[in-house]
Amino acid sequence: MEHTRSEECPLPDPKQQDDGFRVIDRRPFTSEGELRQEVVEMEERQARQEEAKHPPAPPVPAAASPETVSSAEAPKTLPAFENLIRMLGSNAAMVLGAYADPRTGQPVIDPDAAREFIDMLDALREKTHGNLSPEEDSLLLDLMGKLKMTYLEVNQAMAAQLKQAQAKAKARS
Repeated sequence: MEHTRSEECPLPDPKQQDDGFRVIDRRPFTSEGELRQEVVEMEERQARQEEAKHPPAPPVPAAASPETVSSAEAPKTLPAFENLIRMLGSNAAMVLGAYADPRTGQPVIDPDAAREFIDMLDALREKTHGNLSPEEDSLLLDLMGKLKMTYLEVNQAMAAQLKQAQAKAKARS
């Protein structure tokens, strides 16, 4: 019995395909690397559906400042965040001599620790930029400004004391 090539591997007639195994290419890209037309159409359909569900908000005028943005769009003030800012500020003020040590009655002055607290507040402001309510942003800016000015004053006073002490030491020798 002689077999021909077509008898060895008969190809199924597409019209007579059964409901068995079927391969569907669902990759989003063609072999040339371009998006398939079906994927583009599907993305456009999804975008239209999302637009229908969530109509776009009216555009905000370019000249709008944070004060003119409605209160519904402004970030909500959180008491815990304000407490965190105040705690860091109080600790910085304490090591800048604003409070006396209860044991000695003398002010505690540690410029390095104060610098750390001020740096923490700076980092907090940088990382939360644009996500603070106007009140929180104002509180943070005011506190940082006051602490930085106090830090400079304390450092200048300490430098002046050091110069006086060195001058007295030279005068004695």
